[in-house]
Amino acid sequence: MADPRGGFSAARRLIDLAEAVRADPELPRTALAELLAGHGERPADLTGEAFPEAGAAELRAAARRMAEVLRESDEDRAAGALNALLEECATRPRLTRHDGYPWHLHVDRGGEAGWGDWFLASGALALAQLLTEYGRIAWGSCAAEGCGRFFLATGPGSVRRYCSTTCAGRSRVAAHRRRKREA
Repeated sequence: MADPRGGFSAARRLIDLAEAVRADPELPRTALAELLAGHGERPADLTGEAFPEAGAAELRAAARRMAEVLRESDEDRAAGALNALLEECATRPRLTRHDGYPWHLHVDRGGEAGWGDWFLASGALALAQLLTEYGRIAWGSCAAEGCGRFFLATGPGSVRRYCSTTCAGRSRVAAHRRRKREA
């Protein structure tokens, strides 16, 4: 999925993949490949040979690890977790321009880096960019009871706690009813 400014969004890919694995921890390889294709990954990189079940398992495990960072609300702990992931991964970012996208930071698979390392490094890099750009955590896990969906909070205004206006409204109504009962 393209960034609204016309570029590639590793952060949006991270959120979408982490959310898909949160919702279905055993998301099939074909569904993962479809999701990655929707974010601009090349079809040749998503064949059963290039993206085998072992690669899908690595990707699911990496998405679960990134979900821990997405649930973090403390900036210092988030920065520490991101630095640890960037140091751990066996891949390095580079500037690239391809497939009609403008220049962007890109993390390659290959060499020692498998699908898991690639996703951890590109996800950590995307969140690190958001943290430095906004000076705060610009992502989250919905605070609405029973939801927990991941979201990006890159818009203006105060820090978001909910994934949607629906969850925010439902939470406000529930809090209002709770206060009325207690009164």
